Amino acid sequence: MELSDNVTREMPPYCIRRQIGSPIEIRCAKGEPPKMTVPSELVPHCPICGKPMTMNLRCDDTFVEDEGWHNASERYSLFLRRHQNVKTLFLELGTGMNTPGIIKFSFWRMVHEWPDATYACINLNEAYAPDEIRKKSICINDDIG
Repeated sequence: MELSDNVTREMPPYCIRRQIGSPIEIRCAKGEPPKMTVPSELVPHCPICGKPMTMNLRCDDTFVEDEGWHNASERYSLFLRRHQNVKTLFLELGTGMNTPGIIKFSFWRMVHEWPDATYACINLNEAYAPDEIRKKSICINDDIG
């Protein structure tokens, strides 16, 4: 989570740009479909300034790459190096083309370069693999729900 886009640029100087874990559990009455909204009392707020927060998404210049992010990135890189020469499944669930350079393109590149890698994609109307990796891919055009 990060400060929401409309307040990030105007943060008080004492707010620190960092990710804050804040899991939110939404429960529905038995048999009711989810309303797909979050009650305002469950929206997390900055523990320093109290302003509302939003997801930390790489969609604009407000993405937070704090120490926790860099540590996770290093662990992921180490994981990839350790598994480069073993059978590996790159599983993509519902990833669209909003920011393909983060997941989709890197998965495709690694599947193309790694001899024992397989790409699996489940996505409603967007399951696709490029020709270069089609023989090493499983694409399912369906809803993952």
